[in-house]
Amino acid sequence: MKILVACEESQRVCLAFRNRGHEAFSCDVVFCSGEYPEFHIWSDVAPLLNGNCSFRTCDGAPHYVERWDMIIAFPPCTYLTKAGSNNLVCNGKIVPERLALGRQAAEFFFKIWNADCDKIAIENPVPIKLFGLPEPSQVVEPYYFGVPVTKKTCLWLKGLPFVCPTKVVEPIYTFKDFPQFKNSHGKYRQRNRSKTFPEVAEAMSLSWG
Repeated sequence: MKILVACEESQRVCLAFRNRGHEAFSCDVVFCSGEYPEFHIWSDVAPLLNGNCSFRTCDGAPHYVERWDMIIAFPPCTYLTKAGSNNLVCNGKIVPERLALGRQAAEFFFKIWNADCDKIAIENPVPIKLFGLPEPSQVVEPYYFGVPVTKKTCLWLKGLPFVCPTKVVEPIYTFKDFPQFKNSHGKYRQRNRSKTFPEVAEAMSLSWG
């Protein structure tokens, strides 16, 4: 399958599908932190979503895709997530700038969801209802896949089955207390915390690939 992994700089999901023989590409406005620039498109993903697109990967190689067989997307959640709702209201009033950013993020979500592709998966935390996202198809936790952490994550699925748990373990940490993130500081803190766990990426490739 030709697979577009949108808004992914870590390349963890991209590589999980590559390891199963699929022609997967990660795409992000950030250069990849994974070690495979030949599979990464350093670009805005919007012009690629509906296929019939030409692009170059970071090694300079040209590519053309008539139609994607699958799109897996991890759009930015900062302005959509329920966890950030406190920043939406100040002194009992909605902050107009924050509302506008939330609507912009929701518009991007629907641009992915309505792309010309039969198989689409979008991953995000629990969203604020105000922005009108549809009900998620499935809610998963890292501890369903062998990572002893609680972090409720929503999946919106079109033409795809649920992700099957691979190794359910007892959750020991909350997401904030997990050592990998608790000690993450600096300007890359948010990016590091948003990376997909390798175990979850592998489960996605097992269920969908």
